[in-house]
Amino acid sequence: MIRAFDTFSLPLLRWLDPEDAHRLAIQGLRLLPPMRPKAGDPKLAVRAFGLNFPNPVGMAAGFDKNAEVPDALLRLGFGFVEIGSVTPRPQSGNPRPRLFRLERDEAIINRMGFNNDGAQTVLRRLASRAHHSGIVGVNVGANKDSDDRTVDYVRLIETFAPVASYFTVNVSSPNTPGLRNLQQSAALDDLLARVIDARERVRKNAGDSPVLLKIAPDLSLNELDDVVHIARSRRVDGMIVANTTLARPATLRESNRAKEQGGLSGRPLFRLSTRMVAETYVRVEGAFPLIGVGGIDSGGAALTKIRAGASLIQLYSSLVYKGLGLVEDIKRDLSSTLLRTGRDSLSEIVGADAAALTAEDWPVR
Repeated sequence: MIRAFDTFSLPLLRWLDPEDAHRLAIQGLRLLPPMRPKAGDPKLAVRAFGLNFPNPVGMAAGFDKNAEVPDALLRLGFGFVEIGSVTPRPQSGNPRPRLFRLERDEAIINRMGFNNDGAQTVLRRLASRAHHSGIVGVNVGANKDSDDRTVDYVRLIETFAPVASYFTVNVSSPNTPGLRNLQQSAALDDLLARVIDARERVRKNAGDSPVLLKIAPDLSLNELDDVVHIARSRRVDGMIVANTTLARPATLRESNRAKEQGGLSGRPLFRLSTRMVAETYVRVEGAFPLIGVGGIDSGGAALTKIRAGASLIQLYSSLVYKGLGLVEDIKRDLSSTLLRTGRDSLSEIVGADAAALTAEDWPVR
């Protein structure tokens, strides 16, 4: 069914405006008939953040912003789904056009600006699936016109704790002016302290809510030192590495389209984001797991990200070019790698290449 869906949908979606295509994809997933997920390889199961993931392949935030199709995505084989980014109040985001394909580079530029239906609408959708299984994380952000962005994050933790499998504190989107300033030491320390305090306040009634921090790939290594130190000292449960980049590698072939403002994702981000995974992994020293995201478009790319230090991975941009069948392709390749090498789980190779990667020349930005 997935192959048939890709065969029919990919040419049509690529012909449409990118944002219209995205909306049509969401609608198509809403219409998919219920089906039982294909039985997965138990060797691909991952234990992280206190959660049991059936496989390491997740849908990254940004696709299902408003929690419209998390269960459809889980049935299609994802090990987990991250919805959002969600803000306390609905907001329309930046003016269109704000989403661009770089076809020859298999990349995307977006400047969406946290467009979403707002916390209350998204909460109702997640509450309605409370009887469903599956890991659904909530990526939280601040309203563009917020008087106190830290208060926005705290309010979202309190709101979604009963229905979120985990939280991602998104301070790394480049499309909300000033948001990345929250990665600076003092601001980040205050934010995480208040977020963790909010999580603890609601724990008794809402249960455990792991808190992850999502960072930009554009941090300097000195900045990364500070971020990891704060994340460890505030006892976050994990980090996601990394968001989209403001860099424009000289190797991009779609040079005119590359001039669009916004964050770049997809294949050109792979080397930089993978290096940042490795750099983060060696600094974290096993204190918590990492999710690696950025440019994963094959089983080999997924394996590289895991060997750099990621316990779990996420996809989004590559699905635009490869289709939903990519999820099963990656899982099949990871299973084959474990079988071929005689290993019982992916945990045996997480971070195997991290030290070597950090010794290489820095990827060309």
